[in-house]
Amino acid sequence: MNKIKNLEKLKNSRSYRKVAFAACFGTFLEWYDFLTYATLAVIFGPLFFPSSDPSTALLASLATFGVGMVVRPIGAAIFGSMGDRIGRKPVFMITIALMGLATVCVGFLPTYAQVGIWAPILLVSLRLLQGLSAGGEIGGSAVYLTEHAGNEYRGFKTSFLQLMGPLGILFSTLQIAVLRNYLSPEEFEAWGWRVPFWISLVLLIIAVKARMALEETPVFLQLSKSSQKTERPLLSNFRDPQTRKRMFLLFFCISAGGAALFFCVQVYTSIFLKTSVKLPPAVVDQLSIYSTLALFPLTLFAGWLSDKVGRKPIVISGLLLGAIFIQPAFQMLQTLGTQYLGAPNLNNPLILLGLVLTGLSVSLALVVGPQTALLAELFAAKTRNSAATLPHNLAAGWIGGLLPLIVTWINQEWGSDFAGLWYPTIFLATGAIVAFMYLPETRNNSLLD
Repeated sequence: MNKIKNLEKLKNSRSYRKVAFAACFGTFLEWYDFLTYATLAVIFGPLFFPSSDPSTALLASLATFGVGMVVRPIGAAIFGSMGDRIGRKPVFMITIALMGLATVCVGFLPTYAQVGIWAPILLVSLRLLQGLSAGGEIGGSAVYLTEHAGNEYRGFKTSFLQLMGPLGILFSTLQIAVLRNYLSPEEFEAWGWRVPFWISLVLLIIAVKARMALEETPVFLQLSKSSQKTERPLLSNFRDPQTRKRMFLLFFCISAGGAALFFCVQVYTSIFLKTSVKLPPAVVDQLSIYSTLALFPLTLFAGWLSDKVGRKPIVISGLLLGAIFIQPAFQMLQTLGTQYLGAPNLNNPLILLGLVLTGLSVSLALVVGPQTALLAELFAAKTRNSAATLPHNLAAGWIGGLLPLIVTWINQEWGSDFAGLWYPTIFLATGAIVAFMYLPETRNNSLLD
């Protein structure tokens, strides 16, 4: 009997690893495609939004990045409802194909010097398609993976999905670092920036092949057999007071907090170090790689810890730490960056810069580590996909995606490198208070309810 149980456990473990790989790789591709633009925001400014003022060109480039984030809730509403009605797997195939094709096309876009105003128009159009796709993928993948994860160590097993965003940035940053090393600045601006977008075609083929072998989640299959599916899941969510309340908590505390920290730590730090501190791009890329690598074990540890002590205390700790640490962290980045520029042969400032970025990564890990499991655990099975994806993408799009643009704009208006950082600081502090008062503990919730 024990032998049979062990064999069954091994079979389930192998099955979950297969599911996790396909789900995570697809999400990695989504993040890689979506965030490669952010990594190259400084390059896109003069190529697609030429201006006599570099600050104006950077703002236009960041606004285009924000456009892709703003439409994510629309994609979440469309694909989230589809996931509750026709299944999680079919939606996965649609979103990955849409994202991959849009990204490949970015690599072939003509610049402003070649076609004039059509260059930014085409770029914004492709960013819109990317945003719609990301809205269906990011959030829906969390539900899919969690419904396959079972009840034991759900936080740890699903925390791997949260590594895909940093991994996407890491892969993109490594490529760009290699390209900058082997190409002259003129060659990189002429065609080198296109290479990461071309490579996404190969990644797309791998992701589609992996996802074709996926199975529908056991939770959705059971819903189909028992005829519990809802025809209008999104409308049902807004009609139910309990679901509405949890959607707000997911939006304001978990997803918005995680998004604000993610874009502060993984996106805006790079922009800040390149534009405000004026560190060489190669040095910034090295620091980004280091901080991303540090984030991996921290995220997995936070997911594991949430299985032991609960999701709620871990998330609140991350929100509070972020609110306390953001302002002094960026001031330290500027001070240490200035010291490094004054003596680039010294390693101490560079090491300390890496430690500051690691400190920021701790707060991010504490929020996103338990996030995948929380997204699914908060809601009833029959409307889970739509209930989780809409507030999650609304927060990621409107709070996180616009954060670099808003912070940069506030800084320029106030003539300060730090004024805009009060925006995420206040948001995180408020989110921590609301989560402490109202967020339920979910680690023991059944996913079949």
